[in-house]
Amino acid sequence: MMDRQQALELVKKNVRARNLIKHMLATEAVMKALAARFGEDEEKWALAGLLHDIDYDETAHDPDRHSLVGGEMLRELGLPEDLVYAVKAHNEAHGLVRETRLDKALYAVDPLTGLLVAAALIHPEKKLSAIDVGFVMNRFKESSFARGANRDQIKSCSELGLSLEEFIGIGLGAMQAISQELGL
Repeated sequence: MMDRQQALELVKKNVRARNLIKHMLATEAVMKALAARFGEDEEKWALAGLLHDIDYDETAHDPDRHSLVGGEMLRELGLPEDLVYAVKAHNEAHGLVRETRLDKALYAVDPLTGLLVAAALIHPEKKLSAIDVGFVMNRFKESSFARGANRDQIKSCSELGLSLEEFIGIGLGAMQAISQELGL
């Protein structure tokens, strides 16, 4: 399987937007933390998070192709089929059934990272370390806050057996651990 350094090189080769790379790094961190929580393969889950938007530059103007192109890229590079499927299934546009824990986790984590970044940015300190689960939960309830963060998708964490508070706590802790890398 591809190692993290190879995956990072692939990201840097295919993704130009700095904020999207930060999103991918955040998704990697949260996926790794969830894998640890569930006793799953941390390396595989982290790679799924890091690589899930690998095709975004190529498919930005054709969202119906997003994640299908990326999934095929990852398949051709020899990544495990369950990782490839999770990447494809994270885009709701394809109607793929999310069956495995990996599929469900990637789908729920994707918008969570944006919500957490937005919450940190509205705090006076503009730092992940300055916010906690309660702060994020209060923002979560405000429909006008971070409109792009699909609340139903985030709440699908219940399919993993996690409460919203637990899920936000795991995500926040993971992102706080890499806050330097994220610039937050």
